[in-house]
Amino acid sequence: MYHALMAHDRAAQPEAIVELDAVSKSYPRRIGTRIQHHTVVDRVSFSIAPGETLGLVGESGSGKTTLARMILGLVAPTSGSIRVHGVDLARATHAEMRALRRQMQPVFQDPYAALNPRMKILDILTEPFAIHGEAAGVDRSRAARRARAIELLAEVGLDESALSRYPHQFSGGQRQRINIARALALRPSLLILDEPVSALDVSVGAQIVNLLRALQRDHGLTYLFISHSMPLVRYLATRIAVLRQGRLIETGEAEALCAAPREDYTRQLLAATPELPVA
Repeated sequence: MYHALMAHDRAAQPEAIVELDAVSKSYPRRIGTRIQHHTVVDRVSFSIAPGETLGLVGESGSGKTTLARMILGLVAPTSGSIRVHGVDLARATHAEMRALRRQMQPVFQDPYAALNPRMKILDILTEPFAIHGEAAGVDRSRAARRARAIELLAEVGLDESALSRYPHQFSGGQRQRINIARALALRPSLLILDEPVSALDVSVGAQIVNLLRALQRDHGLTYLFISHSMPLVRYLATRIAVLRQGRLIETGEAEALCAAPREDYTRQLLAATPELPVA
């Protein structure tokens, strides 16, 4: 009976989109004549369920971005395993990785650096269709791609006039909206948001955060939201994972963790940044 109940409970739980098991990352560095290994991420384990937002929070240098790059398959872990949609990244074939890259898309911290300054917005938004072809779900015709680009701009609060312009002709907040639109182009299930509002002023950042909440609601997206701001993570995340010097020191439901953190470091993060006017 016990085993039957456990099997039923597992079946009732949604399969995790992302699963990390004891993931570590070290880099070699020379000290005098010796080579030592500097550990950036140390045996981190967590999972992200469909439709939730996991807030990964910690100060600069805590290993947050390295974790994001490993999940994206841009950096290989030194040890441990990462599974995305059930696929072990270390054992994935080229075809599996290509399919996974359509399912997980990044939004980076600097909205200007993430856009090619020599490309018009139309080309930036339709480039994923050229790379992934029919698997992107968009007809190959230029008219179909343009129509899809207009839809993407509307999703993030911009209009068709943006298509003929270059990135430098937009504000920081508008550029981040364009980055988000490009991330949505392939209809991914997972967005990895690495400090997406830290380069923006407070009021513009609040608008972007509210846009992310609306997009998640409308499209059933799953987020890994990375930030050094605990109040911001508290507002957006369903669960929070606190990272310190590469180690995961505390995890929990967002409201419960913020109301009664176990670790002094978590309390310091809560006190260190002001509330964001996102309501």
